[in-house]
Amino acid sequence: MNNPVLFFFAVLLGICFGSLLNVVVYRLPHMIKHQEDGFNLWLPRSHCPLCAHQLTCFDTIPLFSWLILRGRCRYCSHAISCRYPLVELSCMLLWVMMAALLPPGGTLIASWILVWLLLALTLIDIEHQLLPDLLTLPLLWLGMLFQLLHCLPHISLQQSVIGALVGYLVLWLLAYGYRLMRGKEALGLGDAKLLAALGAWLGWQALPLLLLLASLSSLIWLCASRLISRRSLSAPFPFGPGLAAAGLILFIIRNAA
Repeated sequence: MNNPVLFFFAVLLGICFGSLLNVVVYRLPHMIKHQEDGFNLWLPRSHCPLCAHQLTCFDTIPLFSWLILRGRCRYCSHAISCRYPLVELSCMLLWVMMAALLPPGGTLIASWILVWLLLALTLIDIEHQLLPDLLTLPLLWLGMLFQLLHCLPHISLQQSVIGALVGYLVLWLLAYGYRLMRGKEALGLGDAKLLAALGAWLGWQALPLLLLLASLSSLIWLCASRLISRRSLSAPFPFGPGLAAAGLILFIIRNAA
């Protein structure tokens, strides 16, 4: 990366949006499952889960506060999970990587939004086996919007629309067929909506390779988790992370400078 200003903004914005990512990943599934009054993405204010002390603005950026406070709450010394700084670090590193690979402009901004949404969906699906419409549907419409704004120069609007339709139908038909034959669910509609969204970003031509890469990455992850944690092969396994990883890889290959 030859532009230090761009590098600075990629680091700064990556950390800030990584902090927001932590909030969304924790709160959105809770909002969907419990629908409590007064609980949303903004309220109540972020606080320590043990002593309930409200966090300062600095405390809500775990990448710094977690390291300085050695992974403990400033007010009660309760241990804080390393997950929060790792999520911020992942977002920041991916944003810096996109800034290094893509030219400045609309495509880079689109890539940052894509990375953020795919990270959110991946983390939520891993923990809750859930791909919320509040994330998959904006991802789909943004794919078409960025194509109209000429931020995705390698596909046409027609390819984007067909990609979304075909992507949804492919996994919907697979899920419907499996349910007819086995009498139980194999894939959720969230997976179909995520594939539709990626079809809108990549075009229908990318769908076969996308599904192949997603299946391979999911198989590797399943085998690894089976070896490490003795996870049962019959236990529910999220397909969203594999789709997200494959979609991001193909986006980079197609748009890298």
